[in-house]
Amino acid sequence: MATKGKGRPAMTGDDIMKLTRGWQASRVVLTACELGVFAALAKGATSEEVAKQIKTDPRATDRLLNALCVLGLVTKRGGVFRNTAASRRYLVPGGRDYLAGVGHTIHMWDTWSELTAAVRKGRSPLAGLARDGAGTAAFIVAMHYRASRIAPAVVRMLDLKGVARVLDVGGGPGDYALAFARASHRIHAAVFDLPTVVPLTRRFVAAAGMAERVDVVAGDFEVGALGRGYDLVFMSQILHANSFAANVKLVKKGAAALNPGGRLVVQEFIVDEDRTGPPHAVLFALNMLVATDGGDTYAEGEIREMMARAGLSEVMRQDTAFDTTLIIGRKG
Repeated sequence: MATKGKGRPAMTGDDIMKLTRGWQASRVVLTACELGVFAALAKGATSEEVAKQIKTDPRATDRLLNALCVLGLVTKRGGVFRNTAASRRYLVPGGRDYLAGVGHTIHMWDTWSELTAAVRKGRSPLAGLARDGAGTAAFIVAMHYRASRIAPAVVRMLDLKGVARVLDVGGGPGDYALAFARASHRIHAAVFDLPTVVPLTRRFVAAAGMAERVDVVAGDFEVGALGRGYDLVFMSQILHANSFAANVKLVKKGAAALNPGGRLVVQEFIVDEDRTGPPHAVLFALNMLVATDGGDTYAEGEIREMMARAGLSEVMRQDTAFDTTLIIGRKG
């Protein structure tokens, strides 16, 4: 890549072609995960043996395995394929560091294939279509993979003095509610999510041995209220799935659920005011475009406006170490 002046390196034609072909490596890895290739290679196997295990065509399986060698995720010696240290650690299901979020990424492939249509129409052509059971489970597992790792650190950033009741809105697997309950013996938390999600939530909460400290409440925040009497309402990665107008209504519901002096905490990927950075937030806006009817990434000023319309004040910003930002408002 050539360099031009002191700014960003000037792109060449070859650089651009590499960008246009970037999907190839992604599809190879996603297909391998979808078919269970890395689990089949746990002890090493020939392409014929792998094909027999995962019930695929032997020749096509051989070509896929060779491509995984090129990507550095598989080795080949004497016709026997084996996982590399990285694929053993991250891509074999059941391991401590298994990248469970890959399952959700597989489902995202279909939605991102609709980007052209979404840009033409201004909305996802798939919006309004309900996820099937597998899609919902993959999404919740992906949420758990990320949230279980960062929730304790995010909760530690918050002043929990005087907090006894916490509501985690759209909390999915419940990792943040669990982190709040673990942060103080005084805190009793509740997870509010859709009826199709809460059976999964209950499993995570029960597995954590926290069923007595964390309630699971089924509901739809687009339709009903969120309850009353909470000292802190937490909305992590919820606003980006909704339009600005829908979020104004949701933040008002969150404020209504608070006790006087209580705080509403929003965690999101925050985009700069000119919407050209940071990179992850900018690309995530497209993810919302292809997956939702009106979702987006929002600037700090937009979320401050939502909170102002809900009557919240003393709004402050805290950046996390995880590419997210907390916007916190207090109820008078």
